[in-house]
Amino acid sequence: MTKSAMTKSPTPTPRTHTHIPHRPRTAAAALLPLPLLVLAAAATAQTGPAIEDGQARIVPAFADSATWIRHDLWVETEFDTDGDGRPDRVHVDVTRPGQTDTEGLRVAVVYETSPYYSGVAGTDWDHFWDLRQEVGGDPTPRDPFPPTIRHVERQPVISNSHIRTWVPRGFAVVHSQSPGTGQSEGCPTVGGENESLAPKAVIDWLNGRARGFATVDGTEEVEAHWANGKVGMTGTSYNGTLPLAAATTGVEGLEAIIPVAPNTSYYHYYRSNGLVRSPGGYPGEDIDVLFDFIFSGNPAVRDYCIRAVRDEMTARLDRRTGDYNDFWAGRDYLNHIDGVRAATLMSHGFNDWNVMPEHSWRITEALKARGVPLQIYYHQGGHGGPPPLEMMNRWFTRYLLGVENGVENDPQGWIVREGDDRGEPTPYPTWPHPEAEGVALHPGGNGNWTGALSLNAGEGEGRGGIVDNFAFAGDQLAAVEWSNHRLLYATPELQQDLHLSGAPSLSIRLAADKSQANLSVWLVSLPWTESDNLNDNVITKGWADPANAAADNIASPRSGSPLAPGEFVELEFPLQPDDQIIPAGARIGLMIFSSDRNFTVHPEPGTRLTVDLAETRIELPVVGGLAAARRALRPVS
Repeated sequence: MTKSAMTKSPTPTPRTHTHIPHRPRTAAAALLPLPLLVLAAAATAQTGPAIEDGQARIVPAFADSATWIRHDLWVETEFDTDGDGRPDRVHVDVTRPGQTDTEGLRVAVVYETSPYYSGVAGTDWDHFWDLRQEVGGDPTPRDPFPPTIRHVERQPVISNSHIRTWVPRGFAVVHSQSPGTGQSEGCPTVGGENESLAPKAVIDWLNGRARGFATVDGTEEVEAHWANGKVGMTGTSYNGTLPLAAATTGVEGLEAIIPVAPNTSYYHYYRSNGLVRSPGGYPGEDIDVLFDFIFSGNPAVRDYCIRAVRDEMTARLDRRTGDYNDFWAGRDYLNHIDGVRAATLMSHGFNDWNVMPEHSWRITEALKARGVPLQIYYHQGGHGGPPPLEMMNRWFTRYLLGVENGVENDPQGWIVREGDDRGEPTPYPTWPHPEAEGVALHPGGNGNWTGALSLNAGEGEGRGGIVDNFAFAGDQLAAVEWSNHRLLYATPELQQDLHLSGAPSLSIRLAADKSQANLSVWLVSLPWTESDNLNDNVITKGWADPANAAADNIASPRSGSPLAPGEFVELEFPLQPDDQIIPAGARIGLMIFSSDRNFTVHPEPGTRLTVDLAETRIELPVVGGLAAARRALRPVS
């Protein structure tokens, strides 16, 4: 998840809206209520927080790194995953202002936890799963990674992330290593319960409810006398997953989280709608591969952890059917969402094909329904990318320092528009855009060339045929004039910009000449342009297993039925959520194919799919609904 970063440099497009003005930054003091003015003034007289315009500002007395106090310790958890008969302890480091000792100052904490702080195994493709596998067939057994990570015996400083941002503003910064990594005891479980309970234990220690020790196996206790009990968590990718994991426990004191590109369900990370699907850039990765990738813990417990954890993963991950089961359900944080009370500022990239944007979307939709304080920041780039510091600062200042800066009344959705700087997102009342409505487009004509995609359902007659061949990548199929390996249907040139906001949904009726087949769908902007950045043309993507057509919940299907060759089935599933303005002059293309070379398994070429066009449609979330779509798709006069 943090193994790479894919970024996009979007091409500027004509704008179809006006920026909602942000909170004014001039005459800041005039905007502050009296308590904030008092706080800001007091900071000049004695060491304490300085608040300006609703944000914690740098205080010179805190900014002198020579006065910072740094130390490490081990916090005792409530679990034993390495089988030694005593609770595992996790390694923690602390960086705090010197005034926490010299003046008895008590401070809030910005906390990041990670399995990566002591190194990773690297990407040795020989130890990934073999993609040459029939859909629904038995996979070739995987050759696990050898113990290639050098175990670090002593690491007093785990990380320097966030320190120079938050300590000068009067916070302490805490890091911890996930169970089974670095100097933390236990086994890595990759989404297992101990990954939620470990940061909970650290937060409990910061609140005096758990014990900390000076050494991994000693009895000398360490207390967090300097902590005021208020904790905010943040991090990117795996490190962004763990704040949500901690929040699901409902631990008291975790007031705010800022997850960046979090993996909120390991099933959705390694599967799509019943289909085995790799994260972008890591074909053949699965959850047991990630176990090998992060296990940097004590070599003495390696064999035990492999038997107790990794072997169970391999037995239960099910690369044959790709279906959801209890193993995956336990690693799906949506199933534990009722525990989340921490105010959540979520960040994600719409072109993140590693941890895909559905991960943040599914959680924010659930938190909205539960009334949890929420903001959503989305950008047009790839994996990673935190919100602007100003947004993070206002969030932590409000919920960790208790400053009434009005952030809870700010717009809920913040979208970086095409071509804009990531520090200048456009605000919307919520996300998806409140004026987005589903508009159905229907394919018709010969999709081996380029057929039509229109508002007229009557044009979608006949059938389209596909011959599967994983040797052709999606960008190749979208670029060629003709191919029997895909169906491509496109709108006329847009007469005006068209704003999409939300998750498109595909309804399709198809048959296969075999009992199992991959199904892949891309929504693209045409004409396809030669570019080093694939995302210049890709709007969004989706994948599904036709064998799960009858599933009650296609997103998390418990079981599927092999296809009867030649028999049509119907299924409906969402593509990845997106917010994009498609410019006038472009055409929106729907591409349907079978194996996606960079994401799905690679069955023997030759499987034939037949699509019933009359019963197939793509529903786009159009801002302005049908009226906007009609204006954009009106015939040229």
